[in-house]
Amino acid sequence: MRALMCEKFGPIEDLKITDAPEPKATPGHVVIDVKAAGLNFPDVLCVQGLYQIKPETPFVPGQEGAGVVTEIGDGVDNLNVGDRVAFVGFNGAVAEKALVQAATVTRIPDNMPFEAAAGFTLVYATSYYALARRAKLKPGETLLVLGAAGGVGLATVELGKAMGARVIAAASTAEKLAVAREAGADEIINYAEEDLKSRIKELTGGNGVDVIYDPVGGDYAEQALRGIGWEGRYLVIGFAAGDIPKIPLNLVLLKGCQIVGVFWGAYSMRSPGDNLEDLSALYGLYNEGKINPRANVSYPLADAKRGFEDLAARRAIGKIVITM
Repeated sequence: MRALMCEKFGPIEDLKITDAPEPKATPGHVVIDVKAAGLNFPDVLCVQGLYQIKPETPFVPGQEGAGVVTEIGDGVDNLNVGDRVAFVGFNGAVAEKALVQAATVTRIPDNMPFEAAAGFTLVYATSYYALARRAKLKPGETLLVLGAAGGVGLATVELGKAMGARVIAAASTAEKLAVAREAGADEIINYAEEDLKSRIKELTGGNGVDVIYDPVGGDYAEQALRGIGWEGRYLVIGFAAGDIPKIPLNLVLLKGCQIVGVFWGAYSMRSPGDNLEDLSALYGLYNEGKINPRANVSYPLADAKRGFEDLAARRAIGKIVITM
C-alpha cells in the first residue's frame, strides 16, 4: 500500500510517499480501507517532534480518517466488514489502509461523504465536549471563537449557533471572516486590524462575552480574557500561534471567571460512554442539517505534504482532507 511516511522528526519537506506493508487485523482492532484522512494542527507538531506525545519513528502521520472496514480482529463485536466508518488514532491515517483500535471507530450516516466524515470526529467532538460539557453553554449566551476559520473554529461556530448562542467569530483576514460568516457567525472581529478587547466590549455593550473558545493562544489570549464577562468561561483548546500564553491571575479574580482546559483525547479514553453519547448527538445534528462538515481543501495522497504545509503556515481555511 502507499502511505505518507515520517522517517524522523523534522521539517515537513522530509515527509515521503512510500510503499508500506499492508496491516493485518489484531485482537481488538480492525483494518480500514481509508478513503480520506483529515489533517489537524497536532499532526504537524507530531511530524516536527513538538507534540506532547512523541510516536516512535518511522510512522505514518494523521489522527483521523474515514473508510470501509475490510478485516476484523478477535474480540471485536461492534463492527462488521463493509461498515462505513470514521476513526481516530494517534497516527496512521494518511495511508491507503490503517489498523485502528475498534473502540475509536464509529459508523457514519449513510448520507455522509467520506471526505466530510474524515474531518468530522476530532473537530466536532472536541468542540462539542468544550461547549456542552466544559462550558455548559446556554441558549442566549455570547460565544467568542478565536481562530474561527480553522477546522475546530468553524465547527465551533456551527455548534454554537446550533446550541442557541450568539456567536462572535475572530480571525486574522477578511477572507477567513467571510467563511466564518457563511458558517453562521453573528458578528466578526479582525484581530489583525482591530483591538480585540475593545471590539469585544463594543459588540457586547460593555458586558463581555460568556464563553471564549481559544485554539490559538499567543498574544490574543490575554486580550480575549480581558473581554470576558462576569463568571465567564475561557476554554483552552490549543496553541496554534506557537506561544503558550502566561495569564495574569488577577484577571480571573476580577472577572469571577474560569479558565477551563479541554483535552478531548483524554476525555474520550477516560469517559468512552459519554464520548459515544456526544458523537451520537453530533450525528443527529448532522442529519438535522444543523451542522455541515466540509472538506474546504482536498489534496490527493501524492500531494499530502501540501496539506501539512498549509497548516504549518496557518494558510488553512476550514478543514484539509487527504484523499486516497
